[in-house]
Amino acid sequence: MTESAIAQGPLRAASPLRTPRAAAVAGIIFSVLMITALTLLRLSAPPSPATAGIWLTDSAHRAAVAVGLNLVPFAGIAFLWFIGVLRDRIGEREDRFFATVFLGSGLLFVAMLFVAAAVAGAVVAGALSSALPASGTLALGRNVTTSLLNVYAMRMAAVFTLTTVTIARRTQIVSRWLTLAGLACALVLLVGIGISPWVELLFPLWILALSLDILWAGRRASSAERLAEPATPR
Repeated sequence: MTESAIAQGPLRAASPLRTPRAAAVAGIIFSVLMITALTLLRLSAPPSPATAGIWLTDSAHRAAVAVGLNLVPFAGIAFLWFIGVLRDRIGEREDRFFATVFLGSGLLFVAMLFVAAAVAGAVVAGALSSALPASGTLALGRNVTTSLLNVYAMRMAAVFTLTTVTIARRTQIVSRWLTLAGLACALVLLVGIGISPWVELLFPLWILALSLDILWAGRRASSAERLAEPATPR
């Protein structure tokens, strides 16, 4: 078969339409799950690592923490799917250097997010199976979780955002305002993550905006292709 015939095949022809929609859906799922998980954890857990508070003694707060931690794996799976379909959309225009940093930072973000959730889950499981852990154990678990999430995972999220913005600016696959918002988001995550724990929500919010923009662009492309199709003779 010739190259032109392959390009006109059903899989090739449908790919530009399916990929933006898949990326948008995966990004939206990740954003919703991540925002929900972080909000539940921040509202239920005390700000001080050395304070047990009611998040381990009250069943409602403990259940909210457990729900938030159980949402993290599904958020990570959706994020990996988002990375895959976004790379597929970039296609042959992908730069090897930025692609390596893009993929590596995304994988490291998910890995450290999972480890942080596992440590926090171990603290909650220990409180359920026996008496409340000692203040030193509780502080250690909270400090490890906070360091993994704020110091490392969010920095990798900032690198992922920077590389995504760079690739998007070069390939022009997203709106210009999203690239500017991504630069601001990455800068805050890199140097201002300690200002407030709610700064962590910037990353999933930017992914949500990016996903909605990709979904809208995909719908416009589909409408344009339908309008460009010649009328079928009767």
